[in-house]
Amino acid sequence: MAAERTGTSRTSDRGSEQGIAVALQRYRVMANVVGVLLIALVVVAVPLKYFAHIPEPTRILGITHGWLYFLFFLTAIDLALRAKWSARGTVLTILAGTVPFLSFYAERTTTRRTRAGERL
Repeated sequence: MAAERTGTSRTSDRGSEQGIAVALQRYRVMANVVGVLLIALVVVAVPLKYFAHIPEPTRILGITHGWLYFLFFLTAIDLALRAKWSARGTVLTILAGTVPFLSFYAERTTTRRTRAGERL
């Protein structure tokens, strides 16, 4: 009986304002973390690897960014499902996380539009 209530509340929470707000907060944190790591990788680690022949930062930041990008991907999908985004909006938001500096613009735009109740 308790399992049925839990399942029902989760289903009804999927599109609720509170569920969307929590998913948006998770997305914002991950978007910023992944954006900072991507910039550190491209601006600091890659030049160190090719100009100073120090490959360790690239390896460490690359692996860390890869795993955290996967978590970003999951949080973006969760938010997209809760806020009922279009497939195009979802794909563009996820792809923006792969371009340095664009991830910050996408996070701001996504946050503003989601809070306004607009569909991406």
